[in-house]
Amino acid sequence: MVEKQYFCLSMPHKILIIQTASIGDVILITPVIEKLHLFFPESQIDILIKKGYGGLFDKHPFLHKVIVWDKIRFKYIKLFQLWKQIRQEKYDLVVNVQRFASTGLVTALSSAKKTIGFDKNPFSRFFSLRIKHDIGLKDNYIHEVDRNLKLIENITDASHINPRIYPTAQNLTKTSQYKTRKYICIAPASLWFTKQYPENQWIEFISKINSETIIYLLGSEADFDLCERIRLNTSNSSTVNLAGKLNLLESAALMLDASMNYVNDSAPMHLCSAVNAKLTAVYCSTIPEFGFGPLADNAAIIQTQEKLDCRPCGLHGFRECPKKHFNCAKTISTSELLYRL
Repeated sequence: MVEKQYFCLSMPHKILIIQTASIGDVILITPVIEKLHLFFPESQIDILIKKGYGGLFDKHPFLHKVIVWDKIRFKYIKLFQLWKQIRQEKYDLVVNVQRFASTGLVTALSSAKKTIGFDKNPFSRFFSLRIKHDIGLKDNYIHEVDRNLKLIENITDASHINPRIYPTAQNLTKTSQYKTRKYICIAPASLWFTKQYPENQWIEFISKINSETIIYLLGSEADFDLCERIRLNTSNSSTVNLAGKLNLLESAALMLDASMNYVNDSAPMHLCSAVNAKLTAVYCSTIPEFGFGPLADNAAIIQTQEKLDCRPCGLHGFRECPKKHFNCAKTISTSELLYRL
């Protein structure tokens, strides 16, 4: 109650939000940005994210500064430099969405007037306010967005806000060349093998789609080879490999007007949610009840109908199926995907 009273009476003029995990996790902090701007429209809001994701916030209307942490080379030396930079900024409020020790230490030593984070962070005892972190299942379901929003509930309110990103006019102009006729987008890759619908099943699915519909395969440069194998092995001549050719906001701009977007339980699903694009999410080893499901108005989840004792096998997936059979993916029929066309 004391914390709530403080924030009700004092305006945080400078705010920093920290989330240096994967791109999907970064997209899921955008409701925190939206709500902080709604309640403190005059405040300067900055974010600290992993290097490579800054383009997601190009010309974002509510952000003042995007600070990036290069985790690839000299990770901890650069973290020390970031800590010094953050201290010099003299933030009124730091909101740490992560539960990792590195960002927890930076938060605790930020010299901010107030700090907020989850109780599972090893340095949370040094935060001004600690919020309980729960991964809910079944009757205790909670989406990651609402988990994150609980961090600022004491200074805002308890209402839900969906993720949101802002493709620019330039992004929309560049992707307009791909929107000359009906099209769908497929993002076939995932960082984790057990979260990825199998390559041969994507090929089978695409081969059954009417060639009058253009199929755009989306992903990063690292996903190009997978997308190219899919393109070359499908019988559908209207398949186009755009992996590595569009940045994050451009991909979102293309997904925005697709007649359907097919994704795994991965970052492209959250991109669709953030622009409210139609989507069909295929869940293999993971389950929506972990709290990372789609939030678009027109969204559907496809998952195996078989009762597998081994599913879910983990929160984030694995490099290979622990049981060696991968039945959580292989038992999903392509006809279920076709039904969403």
